[in-house]
Amino acid sequence: MGSITDPGDEIIIPEPFYANYNGFSTASGVEVVPVVSKIEDNFALPSISEFEKLITPRTKAILICNPGNPTGYLYSKEEIEKLAVIVKKHDLFIIADEVYREFVYDNATHQSVLSGFGLEDNAIIIDSVSKRYSMCGARIGCLVSKNKEVISTALKFAQARLSPPTFAQIASEAALETPNSYFEEVIVEYKARRDILIEELRKIDGVKVAVPKGAFYCVVELPIKDADHFAQWILEDFNLNNQTVMVAPAAGFYSTPGIGLNQVRIAYVLKKEDLIKSVEILKEAITKYNQL
Repeated sequence: MGSITDPGDEIIIPEPFYANYNGFSTASGVEVVPVVSKIEDNFALPSISEFEKLITPRTKAILICNPGNPTGYLYSKEEIEKLAVIVKKHDLFIIADEVYREFVYDNATHQSVLSGFGLEDNAIIIDSVSKRYSMCGARIGCLVSKNKEVISTALKFAQARLSPPTFAQIASEAALETPNSYFEEVIVEYKARRDILIEELRKIDGVKVAVPKGAFYCVVELPIKDADHFAQWILEDFNLNNQTVMVAPAAGFYSTPGIGLNQVRIAYVLKKEDLIKSVEILKEAITKYNQL
């Protein structure tokens, strides 16, 4: 199995995906090959046949974020099993960004790629303290694999990098002592926020929203043509009782040009009453925007 180091190597990623994957890949000389997941399917895993069409001799890995940013989609056991088959068939790596794995809802279970799928030689997990412990900005994370060659190569890169800030390392070590009760409370709160947000968004005519099963994001399709222009307009030219909201245009989470132009990502990290107010503002803004 080759390494993802040669210029022109390819990595397949279901989109929409975390925007920085593009930058990281470009910096490594790796080409991102997107496979589109659709809001109509709640951003479920695309058909394996779609992956097969994209695999070439230059393909080195498939990358997933589970649960996903920006969609909040949680891959099922059956979906991971399908990926395991194609990864082993074509001798690829599967890279799983699992930084949101504690945040799953509706009695669902997170399926890690290193949990019984026979991917010991193929799987690489990426993890971080930043989401789990609300430590955004603390650049402390890890790479996990049972493939000794991968770990050996990773250690060579690690020795060429400077250490993260000492205070962040100390804080991260302390965070590891966080009791499970913390996550239980956080999950209950996030689920309640998600439910209220989805309920309120569905009251807006023309809005389509995918229901997230994990993380704390959702992708929303708005009855507008250009979410990027709308996002700028709502900040610069609109207010409701001197208040407005900020949304993230979802086109930036796609690699394929022209997709997601009328979609936005919403993070439900506000208090429930603030989420209700935010959707009220969004509803009024859409009405006024479409009258321009």
